[in-house]
Amino acid sequence: MSATTPIRWGLRANLPQFLLLVAVNALVGAMVGQERTVVPLLAEQVFAVGAFTASLTFIVVFGFTKAFTNLAAGSLSDRYGRKPVLIAGWLIGLPVPLLLIWAPSWGWVIAANVLLGVNQGLTWSTTIVMKIDLAGPARRGLAMGFNEAAGYLAVATMGWATGALAAAHGLRPAPFLLGVAVAALGLGLSTALVRETHQHARHEAAHHVSRAGGHGHGLTNREIFTLTSFRERALSAASQAGMVNNLNDGLAWGLYPILFATSGLGLTRVGVLIALYPAVWGLGQMITGALSDRWGRKWLITAGMFTQAIGIALVAAGTGFTVWAVAAVLMGAGTALVYPTLLAVVGDVAHPAWRARAVGVYRLWRDSGYAVGALVAGITADLLGLRAAVWVVAVITAGSGVVVAVRMYETRHPE
Repeated sequence: MSATTPIRWGLRANLPQFLLLVAVNALVGAMVGQERTVVPLLAEQVFAVGAFTASLTFIVVFGFTKAFTNLAAGSLSDRYGRKPVLIAGWLIGLPVPLLLIWAPSWGWVIAANVLLGVNQGLTWSTTIVMKIDLAGPARRGLAMGFNEAAGYLAVATMGWATGALAAAHGLRPAPFLLGVAVAALGLGLSTALVRETHQHARHEAAHHVSRAGGHGHGLTNREIFTLTSFRERALSAASQAGMVNNLNDGLAWGLYPILFATSGLGLTRVGVLIALYPAVWGLGQMITGALSDRWGRKWLITAGMFTQAIGIALVAAGTGFTVWAVAAVLMGAGTALVYPTLLAVVGDVAHPAWRARAVGVYRLWRDSGYAVGALVAGITADLLGLRAAVWVVAVITAGSGVVVAVRMYETRHPE
């Protein structure tokens, strides 16, 4: 965009670039989706990783790496621009499917997930910030709904596709060849077609009026971290809810395939169940993001956390494909209520001058939930069994909903 081109907010004014970023984020989600069905089974069937805690190390490493990369991504995108960070994320992600194909030991899978965590932290964080830049204040929920829907529909599609390929051709290499194509396409689109959006954030900052009691633009990184994590009521409530939400996803990613497979389901049906949860999650966000712009954020998030808790409890209490399919739908619906709405809360409250860094801090907490969930679920499963681990996570999720109901205030800007 040239210096003389007027900067305009809104989805309609920026539709071609917005849709391109939606497509790019779908490719980002597909990079994670290639692992969802196959890697937990690789741990058990190929590398003979016995203990649940040990088999979930790939999620722990992924979660912590992605979490801290999210934090760095916000500062880097403010300093150097959004597009260079996006391209760097794709370059780092290119080797991931190749490492998974060629891995002679479980350590290679761990190394691949370090790179995947960096890839996801840089690319997903940046596409979020770029869409918030383009959308402007009035349609942040809708923008985040489309962003997260694209990403998690791709997670679901890739989880189903890799499960089907694994059932037909084995766990390696066929499922991960899709990942090679995804990484190459993501890098090509980001390099050739994506445009910088940082100027939109600067323009908004110049015209921004902080809410009463709000915080202006002159904050240090430490102050932004403290506000987002602890001091600011809505931001801190969002951070803990995001962490618990991804704690749930870490459980579903690491233990659900093993629970379903050891209960007698075939690999194809396991793949369907693993895909169903993010599919409902992804589709639902196209509705819930827009609803949060109309109805507000707080009570959608509260309802979503309780709905997830019910779905997780049904996995623990039930058995069989039909019961678990209902549970997956409930988990997906609850996550759809929460996921774009939490990001919209951060966009509502944070000043445009430090919004990218606030998104990074929020996503630090949110994505550390993968690691925390893998550790909590793995240790509990080793000590008390798979179903006990699922029950523990259900209780944690319900508690998080209570925190949102008590601590968060409504953040939606009036029309």
